[in-house]
Amino acid sequence: MLNKLQELTEKIYSEGVSKANQESDQIIAKTKKDAEDIINNAKKEKKSIIDRAEKQAAEIKKNVESEVQLSARQAISAIKQQITNLVTTAIVEAPVKQAFNDTDFIKKIILTIIHNWNPQKPEAFDIALLLPQKDEKELNFFFENKAKKILNAGLEISFDQKIKKGFKIGPKDGSYIISFTDEDFENYFKNYLRPRTTQLLYQKK
Repeated sequence: MLNKLQELTEKIYSEGVSKANQESDQIIAKTKKDAEDIINNAKKEKKSIIDRAEKQAAEIKKNVESEVQLSARQAISAIKQQITNLVTTAIVEAPVKQAFNDTDFIKKIILTIIHNWNPQKPEAFDIALLLPQKDEKELNFFFENKAKKILNAGLEISFDQKIKKGFKIGPKDGSYIISFTDEDFENYFKNYLRPRTTQLLYQKK
């Protein structure tokens, strides 16, 4: 009886140990597999993070390079424009100011415009002329002595201290007015010369 009990005990023990060993092996195997999966997933995630970072870095580099190139082009364009403006100003301002300081030159322009104002009716002078206040004495003398016929034909003359050089002219009804000041001529010649100056300075050879 004791032998059988001992055999049964040993059998139960043996089966328990065997089962425990099997379960232990399974747990170890599963743990190893889980660990491998975690490592593999970590490696994949690491690669994904690195790929994203490299892609973002490449995009940032590309954007920065584009911004630098754009800023450089804008800076070069601005510098070219400034140089062009300086050149055209140097070409235009001094001769125009000198011409508009010459009252004889202004008188010739005024007479030319008046005589060509209405070629269909040259005897009709429905014109208002606005002149610089500082030249009132000299210009009054000129019109009263040299251009009296024009005054008698209906030319209306007035003076304005806001006009420094040149003159303004238009119909008496004030429907429009044409300005012939030194600033008008400077702007006209600058706009005319600017593209030509740019082409001369920066044309491709």
